[in-house]
Formats: sequence, structure tokens, C-alpha cells
Amino acid sequence: MLPFSIVTRPGRSLHDQIVFAVTKAVITGQMQPGDSFPSVRALSQELGINPNTSAKAIATLIERGLLEPHPGIGTTVARWRRRPASDGRAAVNEQIDRLVVDAKHLGLDLDDLVSALRKAWK
Repeated sequence: MLPFSIVTRPGRSLHDQIVFAVTKAVITGQMQPGDSFPSVRALSQELGINPNTSAKAIATLIERGLLEPHPGIGTTVARWRRRPASDGRAAVNEQIDRLVVDAKHLGLDLDDLVSALRKAWK
């Protein structure tokens, strides 16, 4: 059983979905620093995906500082450190633009979007 929850969705790469699910689990405290993380083999078997996809997702999470490799022992959840706001503003602004476009495409108004954002924030 995986230490995080993921519901795969078509139209988005499995790599991105795994990275998002693990990031969310670490930031919300579902996964704690020092917790073991599945190996490439275990992750690929559990999700039924190619081991290369699992390896790429784990490498991305290590690069982002969310996981720590321990040669001969395994990979664990790293102590999460909040990044300075300036580091992420451009990335967040791009995500907000996508969110607004998607919301408008679905016919949602600003109040619906703000309500959904508040719910997700909690």
C-alpha cells in the first residue's frame, strides 16, 4: 500500500500526477519526515506503471527536496522546508492562469472558483 493517495486522471502525465500526490502528502503532513518511501519497483508495481516513470518521479521528488536517498537503505521523506515566496511566484501565476481558463471553460464564475480554492486550501 502506498503512503500517499493518487487517483490517476487521463490527459496529465503519470509522472506529474505522482509528483503532485506526493508533494501534497508531504505538505499536508500525511507523510512525515523519515517515513520510508517505496522503491522504484514497489511504486511501479503498486501503480501498474513503467519503472522508468517511477524512477523519473522519484528523481524529481529528490531534486525538489521532498525525498532523500539513502544508498543501501532506501528513500525517505525529507524534512519539508518552505521555499521563499519569490521562488514560486512565477510557477504559481502560471498555474492560476490555467485554473482560471479551465474554470471559465467549465462555466464557473469567480465565486465558484474562490469557494473551491478555499475548500482545497483547508
